Amino acid sequence: VQPNNYSTFYDDQRQNWSIMFESEKAAMDFSKQVCIAKCNSSPVLDSVLYQDLLLGEGQGVEGGDSLEIAYTGWLFQNNGLGQVFDSNVNKDKLLRLKLGSGKVIKGWEEGMMGMKKGGRRYLIIPPAWAYGAQGVAGRVPPDSTLVFEVEVRRVKLVKECSGSDGQSISSRDSPAPSPVPNSDGFSAD
Repeated sequence: VQPNNYSTFYDDQRQNWSIMFESEKAAMDFSKQVCIAKCNSSPVLDSVLYQDLLLGEGQGVEGGDSLEIAYTGWLFQNNGLGQVFDSNVNKDKLLRLKLGSGKVIKGWEEGMMGMKKGGRRYLIIPPAWAYGAQGVAGRVPPDSTLVFEVEVRRVKLVKECSGSDGQSISSRDSPAPSPVPNSDGFSAD
């Protein structure tokens, strides 16, 4: 996935191909189908598959960073998307999580590494990386493969200190200071 509704890929002979889409939605829909095709062509899904939909900007997130996420989760059924089992997209509250804290399923911890603020990613998570044989009563059947579309809305990097001008500066960011943090510790943008 590249900026301006543009994607590149390599085929089996390592030849580079480019596709330009007429809209952001068309580019994202295509990328989702690529991820589903990767899943369906895999003999055994034993790790998290992910496909970037939008790259976002800034530093990629690492373990220990705090994020605010908008997401939708579907059951993977009949080689494609099944019913939605969870979403916070039309709700007022974003999901807050600290990567590496073990508070979310292992597939999220793995699949969200390297995402950037404003980035969107499609995750296909096998049962062993999700809720396993127990599932979630009334929502996720046992041994379910899950699909999530996640968007990083806000990021607080783990290594932040205050600069002499009082602005928050991340040691992993560019030298330019980020906006003054608001009371919850997330940058004001």
